[in-house]
Formats: sequence, structure tokens, C-alpha cells
Amino acid sequence: MSIKNILSGKLGFGTAPLGNMFRAIPEDEAAATVEAAWEHGVRYFDTAPFYGAGLAEERLGRVLAGKPRDAYVLSTKVGRVVLDEREEGARDLGEKGGLFEHGNPNKMLHVWTADATERSIEDSLQRLGTDRLDVVWVHDIAQDFHGDEWLAKFEEARTGAFRVLGRLRDEGVIKAWGLGVNRTEPIELTLSLDEPRPDGFLLAGRYTLLDHDHALQRLLPMAQEQNVDMVVGGPYSSGILAGGTHFEYQQAPEHIVRRVTELKELTARHGVSVKAAALQFSLAHPATAAVIPGATRPSRIAEDTAALNETVPAAFWHDLRAAGLVSPAAPLPHDA
Repeated sequence: MSIKNILSGKLGFGTAPLGNMFRAIPEDEAAATVEAAWEHGVRYFDTAPFYGAGLAEERLGRVLAGKPRDAYVLSTKVGRVVLDEREEGARDLGEKGGLFEHGNPNKMLHVWTADATERSIEDSLQRLGTDRLDVVWVHDIAQDFHGDEWLAKFEEARTGAFRVLGRLRDEGVIKAWGLGVNRTEPIELTLSLDEPRPDGFLLAGRYTLLDHDHALQRLLPMAQEQNVDMVVGGPYSSGILAGGTHFEYQQAPEHIVRRVTELKELTARHGVSVKAAALQFSLAHPATAAVIPGATRPSRIAEDTAALNETVPAAFWHDLRAAGLVSPAAPLPHDA
């Protein structure tokens, strides 16, 4: 089934921050943020076991328990199995190291086999307190896209997670599946396979105002040709486009800070918010089904909703392209 036909609205809620990403978030603040999303009409919620070793799923589930299950769309991910035992020492999360140091202390296995996929889904259902999932993404098989080790991981996912999720979709247990990654190459490789066939993909950080060239070169033409939809995760590039200081989960490098400064100068000149430019840019591509910014404060939800609905003049998009701040190949809202 088409991801666009499953999702409810163009704006979803990404729950990575609810796993205590970057900071420890009080329980009442986390709950109030999810409630604010609901009050502002958000009906698509995306989560993952990885976010705080199950913490985000638990927090999301507690709030959604009071909502009609048929009224919202829920996606989570497979690829990490949360264990009962505690992690001793620092977690090895590669480029995402340190992200969830304030999350649950449970150890996590990084595995994409069939058995692990089925266990991950059952565990997620329990943490979320629900009886079904709408979409399941195969999470983070792309952190190190090179060498025999990565190819072995991909083959494990192809013969394990991909086939399990394809079967669950065909049986009507879930509505759709795909990849949830922050690299374009594994999606391209998956789309080149004869089977199994994904319904869409969640691409984090790779179709934003600050980073979109590579996606435009190969991935998005392939996706359009095969009618595969994209959900844009991290539309604010880890926060730097929303007033934060992080890019790619780390402190933003100087060249990114300079580019954001240029964007801010241009938006100020046209009386446009940076958030509006970021969200509406990501949504302008015809393959995009939704954007899912994350938040940890209720006020941020109001900002996101306002940004989605803000009127951005065509002159801004013209000047954005003229200034070389976006690829000439990137569709812009005023092109429609």
C-alpha cells in the first residue's frame, strides 16, 4: 500500500527526542509534548526501540493509550533488540554515540535476522501498549556503507527482516514496510532488488535544506519510477535549522554554521521563518509523503504546525535558488 495513502497529514511527530536524546527530559514534559502534537492535529507518530533503549516507545505508548487506535498512524523500527540486562560502560553507537546516554540503561543487540525482527515487533507492541503497527522500518543498516562487513549486514536484513516484513504486509498484519536510514545507498540497493519490495522509506537528514544533492542524483528518481514514497526524518538537520547547534548528531562544523547564517539572512529578508523554509522544502519533492520533526517541548509543536502552514512567497524560493543555497534540480514549492 502507498505510504501516502496510509499516513494522516503531511506533518508527523518523530519521537527520537523522547528517548532523552541529548538531554534528560522530565516525564511530564515528554507527555505534554505528545499531547500537544495530538491537540495540533498530528496523527502520525514514528518511534523506534533505539530511541533511549525503548524509552521513547514507552513514553509514546502511555499517551496514545488514551487515544482511539483507529485515529492515528504508528510506525516503529526493527534492527535493535532491547535486552533486560544493563549496558556496562559506554555504548558503541558509531556516529550516534552519546545520543541517548540519558535513556534506559538496557543493552541493545544490533541484529536484522528473521527471529530478531519478530521479537523486536513483539517487544515494541508491548512497550507501546498497542495491538498493531501500521508501518515498520528496517533501521540503520547503513551506518558504515563499505566493505564485506556491511554487505553481510545487508544480506542478513534482506533474508531476515525484509522477508518477515514483506510476509506480514502480505498477511495484512502491517500495512507497509521499508527502510529507515540516514544514507541513500542501502535504499538504492534495496530498490534494485527483484524482491522483497518495500513500500517506502524514511530518510533521515538526507533531504533537507542543508543536504539533498545525493538523494536527488539517484535515489529519488528510482523511487518515483517505482512509486515508492519517502518520509523525511530530521528535516531540521539534527536541530541546526531550528535554532540548535547540532548537525549530524554532533556540534555543527563551521561550514554548516556559515550556510545556516546565509539561510537566516535570506529568510529574514523575506520575512520567512527558517522552520517554514525547511519543512516546505522537504515536502516539495513529489516523492515526499510527510515530514517528521522531533520535539521535546509543547511550544515546538505549535512552531512546526505554524511553519507548515506559513505562506512563503515565491520570491523567497527564487532567491534561494539564485543564491546557490539549493540544488538546481531540487523541486521547490513555487515550481508547482
